[in-house]
Amino acid sequence: MRVLVVEDHQKLNALIAAGLRREAMAVDSAFDGGSALERTAVTRYDVVVLDRDLPGVHGDDVCRRIVADGSGARVLMLTAAGAIRDRVEGLGMGADDYLPKPFDFAELVARVRALARRSGPASPPVLDNGDIVLDRGNRVASRAGRRLDLSPKEFAVLECLLAADGRVVSAEELLERVWDEATDPFTTTVKTTVARLRLKLGQPAAIQTVREGGYRIGEP
Repeated sequence: MRVLVVEDHQKLNALIAAGLRREAMAVDSAFDGGSALERTAVTRYDVVVLDRDLPGVHGDDVCRRIVADGSGARVLMLTAAGAIRDRVEGLGMGADDYLPKPFDFAELVARVRALARRSGPASPPVLDNGDIVLDRGNRVASRAGRRLDLSPKEFAVLECLLAADGRVVSAEELLERVWDEATDPFTTTVKTTVARLRLKLGQPAAIQTVREGGYRIGEP
């Protein structure tokens, strides 16, 4: 999934982004409201983790713009104000969820995942194709009962391919959904990651390469 973290406190922003990346998410960062709107205008995000008290364009206005634009991104609003009235205001302007600071990181991850599931068509918590099984909730993948030791990026690529249900997934789509804006689009990152994933999946080969198309697991 693709996540935008909008938080003006740079250390907290970096900690949230690093933690979400460890959970196999693609994460971009913005430090003010104007930058957040610039990014949401050009990139499709599943979830925007949004600090309410931002410099420049206030977080409330950023939330309203995201909702008005109809991008489908879900908004998780963060704020130091934890009163019921503040939560009601945040939800009233279109935020999908509200988390007061300080927060437990495990709860933040759980809320982001829950919102991501709502940002697109309903998708099952466990994906499978043949003898390959991926449990999204527990972050576990296996083949023929053998647990796979996957990196966060390998896990995310496998998740995208299984969720596509036989549809061809282009390298560009994988780059957009699994990596973040810091990744050079002209690198061989996707090809290299898919190659490592193939090795870990073993035989018979599960990932098909479709010439000038991309990759898929299974048939449409």
